[in-house]
Amino acid sequence: MYLPSGVYHETYRADHAWWQATFVKVKMALLVLLLLVGLPLAGNYPLSVANIIGYTILSALGVQLLIGYCGMITLGHAAFIAVGAYATAIGMLRYGLPYSVSMALGAILAGLWSVLFGLPSARVKGFYLIMTTMAAQFVTVDFIITQYVSRVGGRGHYFSLPPGTITIGPWIIDTELKVYYLMIGLVTLCIVGMANLLRTRVGRAWIAIRDNDIAAEMMGVNVVRYKLLAFFVAGVMGGVAGAFWVSSLYVVSAEHFQFSWSIWLVGVILIGGVGSLHGLIFGSVFVTVLLEALKFAVIPLSDAFPALSTGFLYIKEGVFGLAIVLFLLYEPHGLAYRWQQSKNYFNLWPFAY
Repeated sequence: MYLPSGVYHETYRADHAWWQATFVKVKMALLVLLLLVGLPLAGNYPLSVANIIGYTILSALGVQLLIGYCGMITLGHAAFIAVGAYATAIGMLRYGLPYSVSMALGAILAGLWSVLFGLPSARVKGFYLIMTTMAAQFVTVDFIITQYVSRVGGRGHYFSLPPGTITIGPWIIDTELKVYYLMIGLVTLCIVGMANLLRTRVGRAWIAIRDNDIAAEMMGVNVVRYKLLAFFVAGVMGGVAGAFWVSSLYVVSAEHFQFSWSIWLVGVILIGGVGSLHGLIFGSVFVTVLLEALKFAVIPLSDAFPALSTGFLYIKEGVFGLAIVLFLLYEPHGLAYRWQQSKNYFNLWPFAY
């Protein structure tokens, strides 16, 4: 039940099962036990790091869909995350809607806003599409949100939610642990939904467009329709990420969704592996843990070198850029490819060659 030569399928359903061997099922059960029981016992700091990882996964999921599965490069995804965050906050503060309803409306609004800037993808691609998505970033965050949306209700440049505002039914999300469990639920729901969507006709159409859009159109795929659908789904995922960000901080500001965050998300999937949901998770974990380790390395030296503490932001971005360069040079397929190669080595041992 473990070696590939010992696993065979007699039905189509078994061939498409998520976990196809007993060993894999045991591993996943242990992972679930670790996430639901083990990590919450570790304290608030590991939970806060896990929440950042979850937010990165939710934010980069739409980027992975557009770049990894549709072949459309985007550099403005933070704009759609911002739309989801602000729509969720306004829904709760101004209209008194429950958090779950505001999240759903914010996700749909972010998806529709994404489609608006995805319309040029029907006629352009490559460099011109990159410029279009960059325009989404600057028009949405730097103009509409900063100058108008953030001042709704006579507020300044940020929205602050009173304690106890974010609830799901009787469950009040007001601690790091509750935010963590919300993150686990949202990440699981989005990853499972995306994975199943990619196995449908829609997912196959996206991959066909990525590989060769002209050939896909000749085979009867409506390229424009599926491109716009990809932008909508990516925007919805970004809206969910923005809604989760609101629950994590109880504050939302335009400063949280700058152009650098859009670039950061592209770097995450480059490190993890383009076109892989596993790579999305690996990249998010790697980048977050790397920066936390960098923080612990810089703090002891800040007493002797005060410039390190004031310039940590630039050090962080420099290390992140260096990591991208090294991965492109020495591991261009990302961590997901290396993980697959490692599994194949042990699965095929002693004939790993």
